[in-house]
Amino acid sequence: MTTPIEQITKRQPQPKRIRRWRVATWAPLMVLVLLCIIVTFINPNFLSFGNLVRITQSAMIPLVLGIGATFIVLMGSIDLSVEGVVTLSAVILSMLVLNGANSNNLGVLAVPIVLFIGSAVGFINGLVHVRLKVPSFMTTLGTWFIALGAANALLGGMSTRINDPFIRGLAVVRFMGFPWGVWLALFCLLLALIIQNYTRLGRYIYALGGGEDLAALSGISTFTVRIATFTLAGAFYAVGGILAAAQLGLGNAQIGTGWLFTTITAVVVGGTSLAGGQGGVLQTLVGVLIVGVLSNGMVLMGVPSSVQIGVQGLMIIAAVALSIDRKLNRIVK
Repeated sequence: MTTPIEQITKRQPQPKRIRRWRVATWAPLMVLVLLCIIVTFINPNFLSFGNLVRITQSAMIPLVLGIGATFIVLMGSIDLSVEGVVTLSAVILSMLVLNGANSNNLGVLAVPIVLFIGSAVGFINGLVHVRLKVPSFMTTLGTWFIALGAANALLGGMSTRINDPFIRGLAVVRFMGFPWGVWLALFCLLLALIIQNYTRLGRYIYALGGGEDLAALSGISTFTVRIATFTLAGAFYAVGGILAAAQLGLGNAQIGTGWLFTTITAVVVGGTSLAGGQGGVLQTLVGVLIVGVLSNGMVLMGVPSSVQIGVQGLMIIAAVALSIDRKLNRIVK
């Protein structure tokens, strides 16, 4: 029989685990600072205002897409439909605003339509996932190709140039030296922070990631939360599609290519756990900046683009390896 003092003594290792976790949460930010110092030492032009603008321009789309993916990952799920929703959103936007292919000219009114379509795709993802009990990665994989096929069918393999001044202005017109698209991405970040920290949905997302069975026993409707979260993610992906169309000035079936890899990289490198329940949108912001600064630094150093992709792949493996508690994960799935 153990005394209370012995019981307290046995529990002493727990704070060490907590301190290790706190160090791990700050690791991505420390990596970001270290990267900035190294790149600045190699090329001082890294700190120029023009280069800062280039970094933010390259980070605005991954940030918006990463925000949507973060909510999904926090639940312990995965969403592979990013590229499909981005492509479909960009294509539909290019066909609704002033363009070189038809006489449509809805202007700003096209934006809520595109957001609705992105949300609808996310809603379908969530509905199929929870009602038919199809794994999230299989559901969203199928949606990815369905959305991509729909975008191809709408354009017939062609590209549609966007002539609408409002949409083009998101990438061209600047406020305080930064394109309006960057400010839109920051607004999405602020909105996501409010949802994550100050709404019932945000609390329920963390609850599901911490343990869906416990969340259900607590009276949380897991079906409703999952469907709402996939719907929310679809809306953020649609915003990413709008920014991608504005940046390129057109819509085509290849506009979403590569964004899934960049999005998952940013989320994982930022420190959001693939097991769910740990992380958040601020961590994703740090992950986006790490990827952006690393890519920008390699460009300044003349590193080939093929090598840059390989480095990002190594970053994903390293980030996942460092974030997993192997004592709790005895079985590798």
